[in-house]
Amino acid sequence: MTIFKTGRRAVIASVLAGAVCAAMPAWAQEKPVIKLGFIGPLSGGNAQQGLGARNGFLLALEQANAGDYPFAVEPVVLDDASDPQTGVSAALKLVNDPDVAAAIGHWNSPVALATIPVFNRFQMPMIVWGAISPKITEQNLPEITRVTPTLVTENKPLAEWAAGELDAKNIAIIADTSDYGTANADAFEEFFGEAGGSVLSKDLLPVGATDFRAVLTRLRGEAPDAVYFGGVITEAGILRRQMVELGLDVPMIGISGFYDPEFIALAGDAAPGTMVSYPASQSNPKLEQLMADYEARGFAEPTSPYTKYAFDAANILIAAIAETGTDDKQALAEAIRAAKHDGALGLTSFDANGQTEIPVAIQIKEVRDGAWVTRGDS
Repeated sequence: MTIFKTGRRAVIASVLAGAVCAAMPAWAQEKPVIKLGFIGPLSGGNAQQGLGARNGFLLALEQANAGDYPFAVEPVVLDDASDPQTGVSAALKLVNDPDVAAAIGHWNSPVALATIPVFNRFQMPMIVWGAISPKITEQNLPEITRVTPTLVTENKPLAEWAAGELDAKNIAIIADTSDYGTANADAFEEFFGEAGGSVLSKDLLPVGATDFRAVLTRLRGEAPDAVYFGGVITEAGILRRQMVELGLDVPMIGISGFYDPEFIALAGDAAPGTMVSYPASQSNPKLEQLMADYEARGFAEPTSPYTKYAFDAANILIAAIAETGTDDKQALAEAIRAAKHDGALGLTSFDANGQTEIPVAIQIKEVRDGAWVTRGDS
């Protein structure tokens, strides 16, 4: 793994890189070497999502190197820490390395929205493996494609479920002020209204807010049937805990942005009663094989919901590079857009804006006995 550090860490990175090369069979070391980049949150509250995705990426590259792939592929793994500025710094490191052919990146939408102009300016293809803001592909930057559905495709069925099966008539919306948060709040409000529900209020708080008590005290008097939260893990855990502390013991719902064990750790005993939408897994032999290979590989971290997205994103890059080589970045970007990849996600293809065309059905995940489970399972 190549890591951009200085001093003692650079020595460690050099030793690790040497170990990777030594582990390659002799024939692989004789092949032309290319690098593929990965950027995601490897530290902080969202690290579990990024680490599972990173491992899916690494597994895809290792499998390519073990086969008859025409290049020896070296991973360049960088941490964006869920921070746009850190993400831009990581993106600049990738695009300024002449050996990096392409990349996959980002779980957080604000980070992706900050970096995609960098990849566009340097004409480096990048596949988004996690971030779900519609704005990412609405810009139709030729270098950018995405294997994950947008937050719109999750919010619509969630809103319909909330108005129907959950039988929520009145919902209060809380979200953060990021592009991700405001887009979630607006999308859910629209779709819940169309489904026959009523939004009592919509409160947008700064990213990183830790005190929701004033809003929750007001909401307790309004008696919503549920609270929709349009943010991510850390704030979600704090919000849920404060809801229960203040006696607002109604369901908290949202999309998959806080579907993570860390949410349960943060919310503690208040976590039950939380429900999120998550794209339903369409079981297929390739997904089952990925899970078996991941376990056999013995990664230190468990899979995350985004392991399969990063795995398929990496394999789409690998296949496109085999087709076009790496010299013509425009041709490579076009080959990615034209891909029809039969992988762990099913058959992935992209629309004219680079957005995945895989249809989305959702499952509802809820916290029960200290874990996320599929609602309705015994």
